[in-house]
Amino acid sequence: MIDIRGLQKEYTDEETPTVALQSVTFSIAKGEFVSIMGPSGSGKSTLLQILSFLDRPTGGTYTFQGKSIDDMTDQELAHVRNKDMGFVFQSFNLLSRLSVYDNVEIPLLYSDILAGERTGLVEKAVRAVGLEDKLYTEAGKLSGGQKQRVAIARALVTDPNVIFADEPTGNLDSKSGLQIMEILEALHEKGRTVILVTHETQTAEFADRIIRVKDGMIESDEPIQNKRIHNGALK
Repeated sequence: MIDIRGLQKEYTDEETPTVALQSVTFSIAKGEFVSIMGPSGSGKSTLLQILSFLDRPTGGTYTFQGKSIDDMTDQELAHVRNKDMGFVFQSFNLLSRLSVYDNVEIPLLYSDILAGERTGLVEKAVRAVGLEDKLYTEAGKLSGGQKQRVAIARALVTDPNVIFADEPTGNLDSKSGLQIMEILEALHEKGRTVILVTHETQTAEFADRIIRVKDGMIESDEPIQNKRIHNGALK
């Protein structure tokens, strides 16, 4: 699904270049669950922005589902991002005065899906995260864990091929964080590709593989050994 070769990203500030990523190479197959880890300033956030079409590299190649992003216009990238990618953020990014339904529906408003089909898709996505009883509750009245579930439902509603989760447990207590990871794990088991950015080892180990980034380069790329799941939680 994703193939990165020799990826580079350089920023220029007042004519002084800063290298954020250099010689980054890896692939992610459809249906994989991959964690990207690294300390602050390592380049992992820049890498996520490029992977999710929010930024372009300054060197190397990025092929998504067999097509190079160099051959795609910004408008085409935006279309693919809305259709094939779902996003879950640390800060939830919900509109607090809108209902759960309205928040989850937002990506559909920018799609080709007809208005008459949206209700069923929203309800299905909300059921998938166990919040059907909160469908018309204002998002601002929910707990942190519930807000993140709404964010996951919003990421699911367009039936994307890949879900990007950027520090999805960062603002949650350990119990709520575990529940969110169990939901992501369940989605992966159903065939979703999940790419998780986190600084927490325990969270990262829900994945099948961890890519560690340091100083803009891949420090290691290894599968998780002896991964065991019981009732959705790692043991």
